[in-house]
Amino acid sequence: MANSYFQFKQFKIEQGSAAMKVSTDACIQGAWTAVQAADHDVLDIGCGTGLLSLMLAQKQSEIQIDAVELDADAALQASQNVKHSPWSDRINVFQEDIKDFRPEKKYDLIICNPPFFQNSLLGPDELRNQARHNHTLSYQDLFDVIEKHLHPSGRASILLPSVEHTIWETIVQQNGWSVYHKLLVYPSVNKTFNRVVSIIGSKQQETILEALQIRDAENNYSETFTRLLGPYYLKL
Repeated sequence: MANSYFQFKQFKIEQGSAAMKVSTDACIQGAWTAVQAADHDVLDIGCGTGLLSLMLAQKQSEIQIDAVELDADAALQASQNVKHSPWSDRINVFQEDIKDFRPEKKYDLIICNPPFFQNSLLGPDELRNQARHNHTLSYQDLFDVIEKHLHPSGRASILLPSVEHTIWETIVQQNGWSVYHKLLVYPSVNKTFNRVVSIIGSKQQETILEALQIRDAENNYSETFTRLLGPYYLKL
């Protein structure tokens, strides 16, 4: 039987009751976003188990994080993971719909790993249930939330499958914003990229393009991946 938790070097993610388990893609997003710039106030939208918040807190000692999660079970699990981490005084978990969230500040960084692409894998009954309970935002809804809560000089980090990211990037540009930085994630040496992590903001600037290959020709973790995730993964 698989473990109900994922052990990192400095914290543990209990995920037994979470729909969104720890994934390699999410870990890449957390580690890569954490090294882009120093931040102070961070908003984690749809925090799930609290993975991204904990990765950011480990890397940046000055940040304060508000982590918002709609699902009650996931929010409880995130709260417990934060409580048992070294950074419980710097992360606040809110069980709330992000559209109803009313903080008294703007954020330097907003991070989100949206599960929207999974809709294509759900059966009709699951899709109807999801629609009834409003568990997801449209891409425009997500952009509107980011625009509302982000400081004018702030940035937002989003992880999406490559096809979905094309749609997201179009919406970002249609709203007059820019993609500052884009990371193309390649599973292995002979496969095309299938995930994109992007940093967006309201200023106009050229996109910096970067690539990360997870596995090398021998199917081992690549040097770049090992360097990026080394501070977090237990066996790197």
